Amino acid sequence: MDLPVVWFVAIAFLWTGYLVLEGFDFGVGALLPVLGRDDTDRRVMINSIGPVWDGNEVWLITAVGATFAAFPAWYGSMLSGLYLPMLAILLALIARGVAFEYRGKVDDVAWRRRWDIAIVAGSTVPAFLWGVVFANLVRGLPMTAEHVVTATVFELFSPYALLGGALTLALFLLHGAVFLSLKTDGPVRLRARRFAARAALVVVPLLVGFLGWTQALGGSRGSGGADWTLPVSVVAVLALIAGSALVARGREGRAFSATAVAVAALVAVIFGSLFPQVLPSTTDPAFSLDIRNAASAPYTLTVMSWIALVALPVVIGYQTWSYWVFRKRVARADITPSVH
Repeated sequence: MDLPVVWFVAIAFLWTGYLVLEGFDFGVGALLPVLGRDDTDRRVMINSIGPVWDGNEVWLITAVGATFAAFPAWYGSMLSGLYLPMLAILLALIARGVAFEYRGKVDDVAWRRRWDIAIVAGSTVPAFLWGVVFANLVRGLPMTAEHVVTATVFELFSPYALLGGALTLALFLLHGAVFLSLKTDGPVRLRARRFAARAALVVVPLLVGFLGWTQALGGSRGSGGADWTLPVSVVAVLALIAGSALVARGREGRAFSATAVAVAALVAVIFGSLFPQVLPSTTDPAFSLDIRNAASAPYTLTVMSWIALVALPVVIGYQTWSYWVFRKRVARADITPSVH
């Protein structure tokens, strides 16, 4: 068994789980002032993701940890080269987590408003910057022969990276609106349905543009996945169109499945465009990191594989159970009125 390939696929799977699941709660948090007309509406929105948002972040911890253990050179070059956007993501996630916990501690309008701002910022910033990060991985970064990334801040925010950031932000807003239409009832559900239908007019062109540009980058490098990523790109676009049409017709469950497929297909295209590289070098192709020169020793990968065979089903089972337990819709009638 070719363990570096197995672990590259495993890391792609972990990032897929993270972006599909965390993507919708990023969207819910960012839509708080858009769909929440009063405090009760906002509490309905927050309660819809309250039982699951912290569990969704387990996928991020696992993906980063697996990258560190399986591909330490990739981990070191990627996180050091993308230090500023990664730091901004980390700070935003901290502020967001604290806001969810502290928002209801004091029954005061100004207090809740401040934490609402933290939730919106803590959801919007990562939603945008994850697109920037992955676009930079696909496009490549200037590196030395020692795999030290020398990119400046301006190079990290190239037109392609900004397009990637705009896409993930818009896609997560749509994904979050579809989730709200599925998980809530009442005014929030109706507003979310209308927002999702309108947002598709922006998200679909962004997705087509980014996937076309990504396909061109993969083809120019002779990427191993440049052939099969084209039909996956078509699936992503069709799934997004289908999801938008289904939510407009009130078929929220199928709509959410469709937008989840669109996010998953986007991640598959990103990793497929990279393979067999993990971090291309724009300075000299010979300086690029691939799954061979970035991987850990075979013994390390073997031990990790046995651990993953035991741990991963537990994580997936727990997440599935938690979503099943909290599957009912949230409505205004379920919210206890604040006492001033």
